Amino acid sequence: MNKNILRLAIPNIISNITVPLLSMVDMSIVGHLSLDVYIGAIATVSIIFNFMYWSFSFLRMGTSGFTAQAYGAENNKEMATILLRSLLIAFVAGLLIILFQNIIFDVAFKVIKASSDVRLYAGNYFHIYVWAAPAVLGMYAFSGWFVGMQDARTPMYIAIAVNIINISLSLVFVYVLNMNIEGVALGSTIAQIMGFLIAFIIWYFKYKVVRINIDFHRLKNVAAFIPFFRVNTDIFLRTMLLIIVTTFFTSSSAKMGNITLAANALLMQMFTLFSYIMDGFAYSAEALTGRYIGAKRHDVLKTLVKRLFAWGALLAVFFTVMYGLFTDEILQLLTNKTDVIAACKEYQIWVLLIPIAGFSAFLWDGIFIGATASKQMRNSMFVAAACFFAIYYSLYDNWGNNALWFAFIVYLGMRGIMQAFLYRKISASFNQNLQEEPCS
Repeated sequence: MNKNILRLAIPNIISNITVPLLSMVDMSIVGHLSLDVYIGAIATVSIIFNFMYWSFSFLRMGTSGFTAQAYGAENNKEMATILLRSLLIAFVAGLLIILFQNIIFDVAFKVIKASSDVRLYAGNYFHIYVWAAPAVLGMYAFSGWFVGMQDARTPMYIAIAVNIINISLSLVFVYVLNMNIEGVALGSTIAQIMGFLIAFIIWYFKYKVVRINIDFHRLKNVAAFIPFFRVNTDIFLRTMLLIIVTTFFTSSSAKMGNITLAANALLMQMFTLFSYIMDGFAYSAEALTGRYIGAKRHDVLKTLVKRLFAWGALLAVFFTVMYGLFTDEILQLLTNKTDVIAACKEYQIWVLLIPIAGFSAFLWDGIFIGATASKQMRNSMFVAAACFFAIYYSLYDNWGNNALWFAFIVYLGMRGIMQAFLYRKISASFNQNLQEEPCS
């Protein structure tokens, strides 16, 4: 079982780790430019794109769970149809984002009360990178599909290629062509489009056995979309709550001033780094959970859950120790602004609590996605988000930014606690279905 977990987790970790590293590189590039406001601009516009793209994260998560179950049942035609549905939604959504980009940006900055300088430079970045929307969402669909097919290496190769292109172009555009923050945006846009083309080419040649089963007429069956949209509606609501918490975090940071905004943005890079590594194991959980449910192997599923949490606990301890020893060095890599680093040190204790509080939430998310248990995942997020806001508003007057971080830590922990209780009902329901099936 450990080999199966690591076979999927390690490539996903390698591909996922490139995402926060890329964000850190972008932050580092603008952090060494002439204006401090660039850091806040990057952090703020990232929230806008996260809000948009995370709203469509069901394209990855829903696709992964359904594909894994179709893979376990050895249904090639369903595997092909799931990908078609996801890509269709991705392209339509991406084009709508481009069409309404001005409205999206204006509404976002009515919510995020940032300074006029932050808005100016964030706008310069936003209106360039927004043209990558169809490619980004299309890669969500491909990524979920590859994971569901138990193929973690292909997304890894694509992620590495995208990030090499992105970093290379950003450095050239910024330091050779002197394009500043616009150069970072243009490099990211070109890289995302290239990434989608690479994903399509690999899929076309690698999965001929699935490709020959493509039937576009199946997309006309509206009833077949209902389970897909039912699960994805729950995932969408869960993701919206996650976005609301994250957006509120940045918005509250912005209200405390540019220095606090920059400090929280840099500290959150360490949460992002941890989250993408944990997501590597979550992706493994998605693929294997869906596969074993599709193959009706509940005995193996129990073993999978135990092994996943053993790995999760080990990683939580590792990151806690690493952040305890090297937080200063990490911050100095991200920026040379002494006032921002000094502000970070006031709140770095919260970074040490992130791994222990958060690791179980990531693993349960993967298990629930693979089981297409989206309703339970949604409900756990409702409770966690409610705890976040209750704690923040209760303590902010006395604790300020510490209240924001404490609320975030409790929010992470509550997600894992709620899902642990809810999984018992899912497991019992699965056992009951297996017992009733021979009689049907």
